[in-house]
Amino acid sequence: MRKGETGRDRRPNLVLILADDLGFSDIGSYGSEIETPNLDRLAAHGLRFTQFYNCGRCCPSRASILTGLYPHQTGIGYMNGNHGMPGYTGDLNNRCVTIAEALREVGYQTWISGRWHVTPVNPSHHNWPLQRGFDRFYGTIHGAGSYYDPVTLARGNEYIQPEGADFYYTDAISDNACRFLEDGKADQPFFLYLSYTAPHWPLHARPQDIVRCRDRYLAGWDELRKRRYQRQREIGLMESGWPLSPREPGVPAWEQAKDREWQALRMAVYAAQVESMDRGIGRVISCLEKSGRLDDTLILFASDNGGCAEEMNPKLRGIHLPEKTRQGCPVHFGNDPSILPGPEDTYASYGVPWANVSNTPFRLFKQYVHEGGIASPLIAHWPSGIASRGGFCRQAAHVIDIMSTSLELARATYPAEVRGCPVLPCEGRSLLPALQGKPSEPRILYWEHRGNRALLKDHRKLVSRAVASDAGKWELYDLTDDRTELRDQAAAHPEEVKVLEQLYEDWARRCGVMPWDTVNDRPIATDTSS
Repeated sequence: MRKGETGRDRRPNLVLILADDLGFSDIGSYGSEIETPNLDRLAAHGLRFTQFYNCGRCCPSRASILTGLYPHQTGIGYMNGNHGMPGYTGDLNNRCVTIAEALREVGYQTWISGRWHVTPVNPSHHNWPLQRGFDRFYGTIHGAGSYYDPVTLARGNEYIQPEGADFYYTDAISDNACRFLEDGKADQPFFLYLSYTAPHWPLHARPQDIVRCRDRYLAGWDELRKRRYQRQREIGLMESGWPLSPREPGVPAWEQAKDREWQALRMAVYAAQVESMDRGIGRVISCLEKSGRLDDTLILFASDNGGCAEEMNPKLRGIHLPEKTRQGCPVHFGNDPSILPGPEDTYASYGVPWANVSNTPFRLFKQYVHEGGIASPLIAHWPSGIASRGGFCRQAAHVIDIMSTSLELARATYPAEVRGCPVLPCEGRSLLPALQGKPSEPRILYWEHRGNRALLKDHRKLVSRAVASDAGKWELYDLTDDRTELRDQAAAHPEEVKVLEQLYEDWARRCGVMPWDTVNDRPIATDTSS
């Protein structure tokens, strides 16, 4: 351990901030009109990655972030339902180690505030945060839920009820993170996992926050998307040769859209959710500043998948939806133009058109492994460790890299076994060289979610959709000049497709990836809502 004259352990702290269903362009420093001054401040004094990837869906991404493995290797190849196959148990297995487990072993304090979502909701606590390396936990075990009355809200190993009539989950996550920081030992480094549910549906925001955003989206999704793309080019985020992908098929031009005021309000509530999260992040930054720990803390901010195009329908009802509010009023479930989103007695989403805006300039959404589903912002802020301020890192990186980054930061070793069980080798690589401006070595990255498949080898990307009219057909793109995936080269390069496909198949066998039809035919033992 590196200690100063006072005996304080001088190893850097780590704050990992994860947004939920936040699109690539949904914060100001990535082109958005949504006001995120605290994240923008981190970007201005840190480093922005232009090609950082998640796993395309909430709990698979969270499993990979925590372990440095691909989702199927952890048992969470799909969601939290048990499909009876090793890669699809829906529960962290005993062949992986979490960042918290690895860092606590070498003297770090470990805390999580927010969404867990890597174990089913059942009576067993074997994979709750305190059982997987965290010293303190406040948040929800399950994924989505009401921001006013979240189900599976817990502290430590006990379920609890929301406190106070003005309870709002995003604020509670931020406030508990600050409490952990204030209560922590000043002479010991820490790992804080700040895992927001925002801005995942439902569209829940405080009235005063909605008012600030209410008129911002009356210009419509076409205009807002063009403005974001233009800002991305102006700030240097986008390479000039990347065209803006077309409006999603089936989405009308804004001028032909019905219920335009209601449509604009949906996005306004979503923006209010993001802005509330940003204010909470600001409070966490203030806590670090007041304690004198900001300069020696690596802060990473990312999203677990791209913007979500899901429309609310009765099939999505699950344990995450209370039938009534805390006051006993029925909850109105669905996207109904006669019901304004935002209050506790509503349960709505912002839908395909606005998700298309969130993922500017890319196409497709959460659950797909085209760029719109897997491209995430990544902001890295570390005053004592990043020399280049306000710039961009254009190296490809992935959430599997966070484990290796954490270990190098803490001067820790990846374990060979945990609790007597052998651990799979880490799949990621440390981001610290990238933060220091060093070039990266060539690598191959892989994805599979719900039958959607992809491989990225240097700048060549092989990708397919499971639900397209030509389901399973490979597409091939050169991301150097076609990051928005508009010029398919598969027909022109059949031999290259074969080579890359074989690499994908080898990886799939190694990591326990099964054909989606096989997985989907198995009965599900647990709720799988997102």
